[in-house]
Amino acid sequence: MKTLFEPFKIKMVEPIRQTTEAERSGILKQAHYNPFLIHADDILIDFLTDSGTGAMSDRQWAAIMQGDESYAGSRSFYRFEETVRNITGFKNIIPTHQGRAAERILFSISVKEGNCIPNNTHFDTTRANVEFNRAEAVDLVIPEGRIPTLEHPFKGNMDLEKLEAFLETNKGNIPLGMITVTNNSGGGQPVSMENIRETSRLLHKHGIPFIIDACRFAENAYFIKLREPGYENKTVLEIAQEMFSYADGCTMSAKKDAMVNIGGFLALNDDEWAMHARNLLILTEGFPSYGGLAGRDLEALAVGLEEVLNEDYLRYRLRTAEYMGERLTSAGIDIIRPTGGHAVYIDASTFYPHIPSHQFPGQVLCGELYKKGGIRGVEIGSVMFGKRNPDTGEETPAPMELVRLAFPRRVYTQSHFDFAIEAIIETFGQRENARGLEFVWQPPFLRHFTAKFRPVSS
Repeated sequence: MKTLFEPFKIKMVEPIRQTTEAERSGILKQAHYNPFLIHADDILIDFLTDSGTGAMSDRQWAAIMQGDESYAGSRSFYRFEETVRNITGFKNIIPTHQGRAAERILFSISVKEGNCIPNNTHFDTTRANVEFNRAEAVDLVIPEGRIPTLEHPFKGNMDLEKLEAFLETNKGNIPLGMITVTNNSGGGQPVSMENIRETSRLLHKHGIPFIIDACRFAENAYFIKLREPGYENKTVLEIAQEMFSYADGCTMSAKKDAMVNIGGFLALNDDEWAMHARNLLILTEGFPSYGGLAGRDLEALAVGLEEVLNEDYLRYRLRTAEYMGERLTSAGIDIIRPTGGHAVYIDASTFYPHIPSHQFPGQVLCGELYKKGGIRGVEIGSVMFGKRNPDTGEETPAPMELVRLAFPRRVYTQSHFDFAIEAIIETFGQRENARGLEFVWQPPFLRHFTAKFRPVSS
């Protein structure tokens, strides 16, 4: 059959409040042209993030009722621990309230001022947690990963030649190396098993622990099954287990591929690191058998980790992004190609060629999409990853100016996506009318979350 339908049925609905374009124009102005500052009730289709925004299954809701809320030694923790260990193989499983907490703990126990951390591409909170410890986050994605329209099956791959040179140049100053699967900042692009294996080999050759940012591990595993020779007959679980076998640990925001609304974990093989991590966890998150989560959260997380490995779901998930990408590309809109697993990334620099990077074309596009269709996306460009010189105020632009439309799991139907596509194409037809933005105010860290903007003077 040509039609691939949603592999689930709907048991409960949440109404969407309708707004007019005129209303949304006023709302955007009141939010200082920052989608993060818009009330959720004023959004029609929310593609801001796929983190914690998915719909849980009947099995997950049923598991919540079985949550054991014991402070120490909770039955729900041991179920969670067993599930994570079965997938990852790691020895020490440490729950946290979300992925950035796992990152903060990991870098607090391992990173010192002046260190440098290689990754294919750090995402926003990962980079911020590295920099908060006065270390340097270094991106070493392959050159193909920086060319949006170039077709390549694994654009998230680490540049192994650059990594090897980096390791030689910075001997004794690299406490760990990372790889992000899929590579969120680079368009949700997958990393091949061969690349994970070789990254592991190079890091271990220099005695450096290898950590996987595993937020979307199942999507990455399914891409490997589809695209990498020798894996077509393996299950997604088997592929995931091999991926993790090359690493010494992982951080995970369970709000992505574990399909829960809150939760995460840090997994480590090193007992000493795990001891220090648990001590810090007690100080800031909670006892090691709940780590900032309720027992019911751990139950739902365990079920979600099982459900995300279902190939019917993953086939539908990846095809959704592919479908939107095909429609936008046929309309002449540049996106990162091929599409990733969790989002479509629009190239804002070619969408608005008349808006320079220092006037933030991605932020402009986010605002215009909200006004046109009530769609909330997020800028991944010079607002999120640009650098401001605190002395001169000069902005150094990001490598790419993108808008990410990230899809909540099991939430929207094809009609929602068709509506969004129509709104994006209409916005593209009126692109010459858009003008740039400038900062009114910005915080010192993670400025994209709370910054305020205004249109530049004409």
